[in-house]
Amino acid sequence: MNKGELRTHFLALLNRSDCTNALADTFIDQAIGRIRRTLRIPSMERQQTYAIDSPAGVASIVIPIDLLEIIDIHYQGTALVRLPSREMFNLQQSGETGQPRFFTRVQGSLQISPKPTTGIVYLNYYGEGDALSADSDTNDLTLVGADAITYTALAYSSDYFLDERGPLFDQKSSIFVSEIQEQANGAEQSGASQVIRPTQTFVD
Repeated sequence: MNKGELRTHFLALLNRSDCTNALADTFIDQAIGRIRRTLRIPSMERQQTYAIDSPAGVASIVIPIDLLEIIDIHYQGTALVRLPSREMFNLQQSGETGQPRFFTRVQGSLQISPKPTTGIVYLNYYGEGDALSADSDTNDLTLVGADAITYTALAYSSDYFLDERGPLFDQKSSIFVSEIQEQANGAEQSGASQVIRPTQTFVD
């Protein structure tokens, strides 16, 4: 569904004459925000790359503004290990450069150590996705979870209008969100792409 279709469906289920389009849009936006706080599915995955070229080394990279949760960080095929900020601070005091092995988040940036001088850092993360502005707009959630958005928006509206159907709307919202998450989890753990990896490798 696009934004306009979502609003129409929401208003039909709410079935009130005193809910304006603007108010309906507010409930829908609140619903999307709530769902994004808990849902983690492939369509929310993003990747940001950082090309490094500095003889002195780069100690930090800027976090994307749409970041919800970090999946992992890689440099030249090696995954970085997350450290508490106090340990990272101690490591960075040495000023060591080379292949980074560790990272930590400090406000709007990711501190990395040792400091890379060349190469590419890959940040894989879950992102917020596109906002809905025009009625024809869609995003990752409207395409896979329109029912979850609708009933979460209805739950918000029930608080506003003191609607007794609130618990029912909230229950259905939770069911739909869980179904989407379970479907995504199942897709990651099944299918022809799944193989049993050997515990050891022998070379003749």
